Amino acid sequence: MSNDTMTKLIQKQKHFYSTGATRPYEERLRQLKRLKGALVAYEKQIISALKQDLNKSELESFSTEIGIVYEELSFTVKHLHSWMKPKKAKTALTHIGSKGRIIPEPYGTALIIAPWNYPYQLAVSPLIGALAAGNTVVLKPSELSPATSALLAEILGSLFDEEYVAVVQGGPEVSQELLDQAVDYIFFTGSVHVGKIVMQAAAKRLIPLTLELGGKSPCIVHADAPLKLTAQRLVFGKFTNAGQTCIAPDYLLVHRSVKNELIAHIREAVAEFYGAEPLSNAAYGRIVSERHFRRLASFLQDGNILFGGQTAPDRLVIEPTLMDQVTWDTPVMQEEIFGPILPVLEYDHIQEAIDMINERPKPLALYLFTKEPEIEEMVVGSVSYGGGCINDTLMHIATPHLPFGGVGESGMGAYHGRGSFDTFTHYKSVLKQTNLFDIKFRYPSSKNGLKIMRKLMKP
Repeated sequence: MSNDTMTKLIQKQKHFYSTGATRPYEERLRQLKRLKGALVAYEKQIISALKQDLNKSELESFSTEIGIVYEELSFTVKHLHSWMKPKKAKTALTHIGSKGRIIPEPYGTALIIAPWNYPYQLAVSPLIGALAAGNTVVLKPSELSPATSALLAEILGSLFDEEYVAVVQGGPEVSQELLDQAVDYIFFTGSVHVGKIVMQAAAKRLIPLTLELGGKSPCIVHADAPLKLTAQRLVFGKFTNAGQTCIAPDYLLVHRSVKNELIAHIREAVAEFYGAEPLSNAAYGRIVSERHFRRLASFLQDGNILFGGQTAPDRLVIEPTLMDQVTWDTPVMQEEIFGPILPVLEYDHIQEAIDMINERPKPLALYLFTKEPEIEEMVVGSVSYGGGCINDTLMHIATPHLPFGGVGESGMGAYHGRGSFDTFTHYKSVLKQTNLFDIKFRYPSSKNGLKIMRKLMKP
């Protein structure tokens, strides 16, 4: 698409939005149900596309992408009517006779830029929220997941006219051209580096936005944690999608007294989940591109490999790998890993772990394994992070009852469930004043206005 063509597309969507066609509850509900029906009908093709792009197994595709979308759709359909209702607001003493309302209304035309690591879920989930809120949508899927991106274009193109929902494919230059358009809201999922570019583009037009970014998400394993169970849940969270998950544990902070035992259990869990030779496991994910593979492979020189470390460059596969003897200055600890490599750091006292995390940018996720409520409260109350789990990994993203998002460098804004509707909704405040009488003391000609105001608005 040329810049001129994109401009015409945005104008077309804005015109369609201005007709009010997207606003009625019945229309929003109808479109969400149509979307669900189409996604169910295309489920096999979606699984096939995810296999082609990232070598995801059917189990992984359904549990981390398809099932989450189904749950999101069902939850939204169930609650949409109540979310759309205007809410009454209380009246202050200075506003006697008036009535206040808070009215949810769409922003207008929303631009959603989706990533490659969960190319289906992270495109469709925000789309659900945008449609539920009554917006038109331009969706830009990732060029690094071409099979899924093409399938999304096919599915959504069969459901919607482009004036309502349009899928625009292409590389970074297409994303940049879209960011030059006068959309009404931007929803971006991706890296911190690109997130800064998106925010700069939004700032030029004062466009509100949500940034779902990433960062180095820590996993703390305290001395009292049940180590075998902890290892299984940690391996699940770290090596799902070959570690290419924005909320995957990026590094392990383990109490020195249980380090060796935990590592032994992690080794067992990897063998149980992926076999003795993960590189030959057809269900184990691959790295998305040769460039990302080379970056990850270079990290294998950064420390002492405890196990794993083997690669298959021809298939872009890297074994689940644990390494220690790393410091905060080594390259693997300088950026989000986004792959199946887990550095291990030690601590003696929980405050050491807290201090290490707090000395660095706020992470998107944090995971803590402990049975002690005091340790839990200490970590949760002392560390700022987007969201996370106690005694598990990843699962906080899979419920529509919890909003998901980052803080600081890991992002801004949140979505999922009611959070998705809120993200794509402007809450408009309206005060309706009575004509039965007037509040004379507010006028400059009032003799006792100041005295009355002081009584009503006293400290």
